[in-house]
Amino acid sequence: MIDILRENPLILLFTVAAIGYPLGRLRVGGSSLGVAAVLFVGLAVGALDPNLKVPEIVYQIGLVIFVYTIGLSSGRGFVASFRRKGLRDNALVGGVLVVAALLAAGLHAALGLRGTVTAGLFAGSLTNTPALAGVLEYVASTAPPAAREQLLADPVVGYSVAYPVGVVGMMLAIGLAQRRWRVDYAAEAERLREYGATNQRLQNQTVRVLRPEVCGASVQELGRTHGWRVIFSRIRHSNGDVALVGGNTRLAVGDLVSVIGAPEDVAPVVACLGEPAGEALEADRSRLDYRRIFVSNPAVAGRRLADLRLPERFGALVTRVRRGDIDLLPTADMVLEPGDRVRVVALRERMPEVTEFFGDSYRALSEVDILTVGLGLALGLLLGTVPVPLPGGMVFRLGLAGGPLVVALALGALERTGPLVWTLPYSANLTLRQVGLVIFLAGVGTRSGYAFATTFAASGGPLLFAAGAAITCTTALLLLWLGYRLLRVPMSLLIGMLAGLQTQPAVLGFALEQTRNDLPNIGYTEVYPLAMMLKILLAQVLVMVLR
Repeated sequence: MIDILRENPLILLFTVAAIGYPLGRLRVGGSSLGVAAVLFVGLAVGALDPNLKVPEIVYQIGLVIFVYTIGLSSGRGFVASFRRKGLRDNALVGGVLVVAALLAAGLHAALGLRGTVTAGLFAGSLTNTPALAGVLEYVASTAPPAAREQLLADPVVGYSVAYPVGVVGMMLAIGLAQRRWRVDYAAEAERLREYGATNQRLQNQTVRVLRPEVCGASVQELGRTHGWRVIFSRIRHSNGDVALVGGNTRLAVGDLVSVIGAPEDVAPVVACLGEPAGEALEADRSRLDYRRIFVSNPAVAGRRLADLRLPERFGALVTRVRRGDIDLLPTADMVLEPGDRVRVVALRERMPEVTEFFGDSYRALSEVDILTVGLGLALGLLLGTVPVPLPGGMVFRLGLAGGPLVVALALGALERTGPLVWTLPYSANLTLRQVGLVIFLAGVGTRSGYAFATTFAASGGPLLFAAGAAITCTTALLLLWLGYRLLRVPMSLLIGMLAGLQTQPAVLGFALEQTRNDLPNIGYTEVYPLAMMLKILLAQVLVMVLR
């Protein structure tokens, strides 16, 4: 079997994936490894033979696809985060990384390690391959010829021993923190609806207008005055006429009006207007009908709802948007994505026009726009190769992960450029993301397994392993404690930030398994660029200072 796997790397790749993925679904003590189990199966298989490894280009493709799709889906949230607490969160991550570097320097002095080993240990315990590459590049350009071979081997040893615990330690820290502090991810998701990454429980409540004091102002003015976060859908006047509610609609005593929103947002609207009615306006479809429609028309995707002018063009109103498994309350500034399912209320005779306008083609959603995906990936990989000179002769590059992520964040926030729609349908994005992550984890695991087994068994392996565990666990627990207990950052975002600090897709995959929503993606993309740059810089500073 080993001979077959050695000679057929694709069989090796899919065997590791097929074994690891179901193992990740097993729950022990209420927790599971999720897709990260593929990494550990890869480590175990790779440890059997030095030639049992997936070709480097294969796992690089997986890494690039994974980070690019994450960036596309998180672009808007990333930009919005800097209007909230983005600077604070990046300052927190930067401070913790500096502490990790100081801890590595302390272990260097306490254990008598060589500076090159310490730099590799730092890169491995924080699972950053670009940081290791920066150290090797610096050593190769500065080491004396007689000692160059040994000095180039040292960082690799420290890195390979510390890397596995760099992944496991972060997961253990997340599991410990969420149990110790009894984190309720579902409750957090309810409080973080403005991020657009969590499901909203929406209800449709018909209200009878009884209060004369609300009848002088328009619906738009009432919503602005009271800060309501609801949609007004239909209205039936006391004379029996049924119509859509517009911004200039004025209510009258005796009217029935349909209000859509989260239960806690609908309740104060009902109290202000009158009382719940004993009938449901949406049940009457004789004049106004509603339908769920797929957004597949490229001319619609990537545009704000307000720019579509649906009431003026079709006499129609969008009352709900379903993105993946998430129901969202539409706003004027909401940007539609390919694959969204919009619930539209319109006159029965205008419904075919509205359906054609949105597209409503499931087949079209199954087709990925290779032009925009290929162009975005090429731009990202190109950006990753650009060298940025730093003080002391050091050079910084975003690399295979950082370049595509930064470009994807920009394109995800931009949504579209003229006729080019950069975003992907939710289902296509999720599928590509999952496939990319599995390929990456299987590749990294098989390529690191034998090196880990041999270096750990060699002299000093257990000591380096313990030192790497100390750096990883101290860094993780410090970030979680400062963020959750001191700064009150929601754990759903914080564990994504921890994965971003670690620049580790496996930890992000584990975080997503815990929350079962996309909030960790926002935390991950928010701090990833800074964490990547700072770790590369700090690793090279360590080897310079400790040599």
